[in-house]
Amino acid sequence: MKPVKDPPKNDSSLGAGPLARLNDPPNRGIEVAGAGLSLFWIILILVYVLIAPPGSETRSLGLVVTSLMVFLPIALIWAVVVTLRSIRELRAEARRLQATLDAMRSSHVQAQSQAQPFGLKPSVESKIDEIAASTIEAQTVPATFTSRRDAALSVPSVDHKAALVTPQADPTPEEPTLALGTPAEDFRPPLPVTTLIRALQFPETPEDKEGFRALRLALEDRTSAKLIRAAQDVLTLLSQDGIYVDDLQPDLCRPELWRRFAAGERGRSIAALGGIRDRGSLALTAARMKADPVFRDAAHHFLRAFDKTFAAFEPNATDAELADLSDTRTARAFMLFGRVTGTFD
Repeated sequence: MKPVKDPPKNDSSLGAGPLARLNDPPNRGIEVAGAGLSLFWIILILVYVLIAPPGSETRSLGLVVTSLMVFLPIALIWAVVVTLRSIRELRAEARRLQATLDAMRSSHVQAQSQAQPFGLKPSVESKIDEIAASTIEAQTVPATFTSRRDAALSVPSVDHKAALVTPQADPTPEEPTLALGTPAEDFRPPLPVTTLIRALQFPETPEDKEGFRALRLALEDRTSAKLIRAAQDVLTLLSQDGIYVDDLQPDLCRPELWRRFAAGERGRSIAALGGIRDRGSLALTAARMKADPVFRDAAHHFLRAFDKTFAAFEPNATDAELADLSDTRTARAFMLFGRVTGTFD
């Protein structure tokens, strides 16, 4: 039975991965061969000088010629040794660089495979790109969504309660009305509450037909369309810094706080609405708010749109519907930016 050999120990600086093969001790064979040839040449010179008979030409050689005969071949030998050693170091450096690249490539592939386990769920960034593409398509298609006859894609909603309450101002006597006809928006049925909540969550997958249907209907409403486009902008900007609202888990709060916010209350009394506690996301968002004016303008525009839309949404919404809206991606983005901008301070 053969004895089991211990595995070779690798240098801790290189680990046991693709770079482990570079941990072998350096090969000194070239230097040893050069030293051996130099010693052999010196011995040959000494033997030749010692066995030469007295009075021969070898004895009469001058000091300079003798020195050249001894040291010139040795110098040539060590020049070859240095050249071969430089070539060996260059090859080792090339192998080290190749191993480093292989290690980086394998770690990158492993990180991607861990980010998308089993390929069951696409990344949030791809979701946002798909949502943006669907929004552009919805803007270019004629506004005939309310008269769709595709029963496979149109799911009737049992909730016909209007999502937004828009007060109509009565014309003053000094401003007589003009006979310009009724706007097209007045013929459109009101946007249901459940449809608006579903649109603010955005579609989950490219196959989420109900989500895209709700998004298209919400984009037809002027007030909700402003909020949805503003939310798309800030979600895309947040994803550039690796911040995805799906990863944020806000604290739950009572619907009464949302109603007080809709009534205009601000400050510490409603601080529980800012339920985002992730310090990394808050720090990254605050830093970019200070450094990027485009990001800052988009954030303030989103907060104004959310404030206006939520004030029109709250009167017709039940407590359960307020809780559903607070769990949407749009509401989580509002909590994040509200904490950063001091809305709840």
